[in-house]
Amino acid sequence: MILALGAREKIDSWTKFNHFKSTIKDALIRLNDLVDESDPDVDLPNIVHAFQTAERIRRDYPTQDWFHLTGLIHDLGKVMAFYGEPQWAVVGDTFVVGCEWDNDIVYRDTSFVDNVDGNNPKYNTKYGMYKPNCGLEKLLLSWGHDEYLYRVLLHNKSTLPKEALYMIRFHSFYPWHSAGNYQHLTTKEDEEEVKKWVLTFNQYDLYTKSTEIPDIEKLWPYYEKLIDKYIPGILEW
Repeated sequence: MILALGAREKIDSWTKFNHFKSTIKDALIRLNDLVDESDPDVDLPNIVHAFQTAERIRRDYPTQDWFHLTGLIHDLGKVMAFYGEPQWAVVGDTFVVGCEWDNDIVYRDTSFVDNVDGNNPKYNTKYGMYKPNCGLEKLLLSWGHDEYLYRVLLHNKSTLPKEALYMIRFHSFYPWHSAGNYQHLTTKEDEEEVKKWVLTFNQYDLYTKSTEIPDIEKLWPYYEKLIDKYIPGILEW
């Protein structure tokens, strides 16, 4: 499978938004039944991690309610796993497709052994199918829960600010925001503005995982108000 083609096929399939309808709260509750196989840190359901992340952000940024909600929903795209997507196409780090594979991609040496992109000069060079410094918006990333939730929020006209959308869309793009790669493809704004917000978020995503379980039922009323403020009603997924 050509990775770029595969990513586009996933986008075409999932951005029809015809898989199910649900409120944000009901989708979050479904995460009770999902344990992320790619996460080595903890084997708790994803909804627990969602509240852990949100509450740590709330403690440090008490007046930025949109940031609290972003922490709560950031992994919600993982609901794809309940609709026929294998976990490898839902979770884990993301990377750019359509150009040479970066050395910091997890399992880079073994994941792409049989992939035809590696022998295709259209896709296996430094720039591949892109122009220099074309920007994040022009890049095609491997499909996963980040991109899916970002597109769900746009489709359903969420009023979360752009900073929240940066965090959601790129928080698994570790070869870029943590390893410092792909600067030949990004813009100055990507590196200075977008990355700043993604890194601000990621310290909570990574370092809030523990066996301490928050009182979810007690916390729901606060977060339901935020859902009603920024992403109300029944959404198309």
